[in-house]
Amino acid sequence: MTRITVFALFLLFSLNLTAQSIDQSIDQHRKGQLIIEASPGAEVSVKQLSHEFWFGAAIANGLGSGNMSPDDLQEYKAHFLKNFNSAVTENALKWANMEPEKGKVNHQTVEGILQWTEENNIPLRGHNLFWGIDKFVQPWVKELSDAELESTIKERAISIARRYRGRFVEYDLNNEMIHGNYYEDRLGPDITAKMVQWVLQGDPDAKLYLNDYDILTGNRLEDYLAQIRGLLSQDVPLAGIGVQGHLHGSTFDRQALKASLDSLAQFGLPIRITEFNMPGQRSKFYTDTDLKMSPEEEQENAAELVDYYRICFAHPAVEGILMWGFWEGVNWIPASSLYTRDWQAKPAAKAYQELIFDTWWTETTGSTDAEGKFFIPAFYGDYQVTVDGKSQELSHRKARGETRIEFPRP
Repeated sequence: MTRITVFALFLLFSLNLTAQSIDQSIDQHRKGQLIIEASPGAEVSVKQLSHEFWFGAAIANGLGSGNMSPDDLQEYKAHFLKNFNSAVTENALKWANMEPEKGKVNHQTVEGILQWTEENNIPLRGHNLFWGIDKFVQPWVKELSDAELESTIKERAISIARRYRGRFVEYDLNNEMIHGNYYEDRLGPDITAKMVQWVLQGDPDAKLYLNDYDILTGNRLEDYLAQIRGLLSQDVPLAGIGVQGHLHGSTFDRQALKASLDSLAQFGLPIRITEFNMPGQRSKFYTDTDLKMSPEEEQENAAELVDYYRICFAHPAVEGILMWGFWEGVNWIPASSLYTRDWQAKPAAKAYQELIFDTWWTETTGSTDAEGKFFIPAFYGDYQVTVDGKSQELSHRKARGETRIEFPRP
């Protein structure tokens, strides 16, 4: 047993979140029966190709803007595809990033990221349409009259949604509203519902998420629950709940994470962990980004990452976890990266890959029984099934629970 595993098990057992209970929950909520029907005694091979669950990461502007060196860009793309099946724009879609000066809108970076994710069949979240924290609102926006501000918000909501219709899987609507909402302060409490209406005017199929921080620590959970209830009472069509996963320190409160997810699940909406870093924003590594971890700290950090993912993956309401940076070259908390500046894998990378592509991966061989059936509990995702040398691909989805595939019998 590795040091990482021992450390993880100690923490889980000490907090009454046992490894056994987590594994049982993962088996219950992340696996469904895969049934292959063919001739009796046929040789069967089952190979998982990808997860349905989102194991993703933020994409830095450099991928879309061309401002990353060619060598690093090549490595960045290759390592992204090796580790992740989904993505979110880190900064490219933010209003202040797209339009720092009135009327001068930069679509190049967004388009570059979308082109690459679409070429590689990576679903992409749009982060974010609006961000009402005062310091992130452009000066020219603040200079607008109330009427001008509302019409400008409406124009952005409609134009972005219309331009990228069908290309972003979902959007963060107005980021971190419980921590600051300049637009509501200026225009009143109904502005959020109006934003939603305008986005849907541009793209009737757009899926809009809330997104906020210090929720999974429990510190602002009640505020977030109240905000969600308020919006739902106004019949605001929320598609899901986003919660940032980086307000802990070098460790995290397991019970608070589980309890917060349980509380958020009451609304019956999908939950995404939208911005994950380990260590997080309350660690010494955020305070001093030049700090390097000792070998012991690297091992402990890998164990913390594994625990966080296990608790989230075990929860039935969670549909994805997206890292907020995975390479030291473009990560706001460099110590939380999977790879060093020169692309060397850190212990966290190895622990992550073992978890996602080994522990939580279905690959097996066998033979059909006397009735020509082969049963296996399989993680939800895409598969290649081969029977007596003939292959088919299939999608095994949580919504169905059970998936059957038939092969012709002679």
